[in-house]
Amino acid sequence: MTEIEQLLARVGVEARNTRPWGWPSLPAPVDAATVTRAEAVLGFTLPPLLAALYLQIGDGGFGPEYGLLPLLDGPPSGEPAAVPQYLAHRESGRQDPDWPWPEGVLPISHWGCGMYACVDCRSPRSTVLLFEPNADEADHAWYVDAPDLEAWLDTWLEGSGWYEESNDDTDLAPWPDFRIRTAAAQAS
Repeated sequence: MTEIEQLLARVGVEARNTRPWGWPSLPAPVDAATVTRAEAVLGFTLPPLLAALYLQIGDGGFGPEYGLLPLLDGPPSGEPAAVPQYLAHRESGRQDPDWPWPEGVLPISHWGCGMYACVDCRSPRSTVLLFEPNADEADHAWYVDAPDLEAWLDTWLEGSGWYEESNDDTDLAPWPDFRIRTAAAQAS
C-alpha cells in the first residue's frame, strides 16, 4: 500500500467515524464524470489526491472544522460547493481589483467568518492556503497553511492544526506568491 493509499484509508476511517457538520451523514463519493465536469467548469484539473478524496471518501463533509466543501452541489446546510465558491470569488475579484482571487486556487473548506482553506491547484505540490479576508488588504489575507494536501490532512488527523485550541499561538507564513499569481491573472 502506497503512502497516499494509507492516507486515504486513514481519512476514510476518520470521515466515517465523525458526523459531518451540517450533514445528516457522510455524503457518498462523486463519480468520475462529476470530477470531469468540475474540471471543465474550473478550466484546470484537480490535484490527484483532492480528486481521490471526492471519488473515494465522500462529496465533502469531512475534514477539519466544517469539513470539505462538496465539489459541485451544496450540502443541506446551504454552504455553496467548492466550484461555485471558486467562480464567485474569481468574479468578485474582477469586480474589486483590490481583492483579486488567484487563478487555480480552489476553496475546499470553510472556516467561518469568510475564511477558507484552499488548494493551489497550479502548484506542483498542491499547497494548502488559508484565505483570511478579515485583514486590511488582500496582500495580508493569504497564508501557507500546509506545504501540500498530504501534510494538511495529516495535521487534521493528528489534531495538530493551527485551528486546534492547543495550537492557538501558531503563526502561519504569508503566501509569497499572492501578488505574482494575481498580477499574472489580471494581465491576461
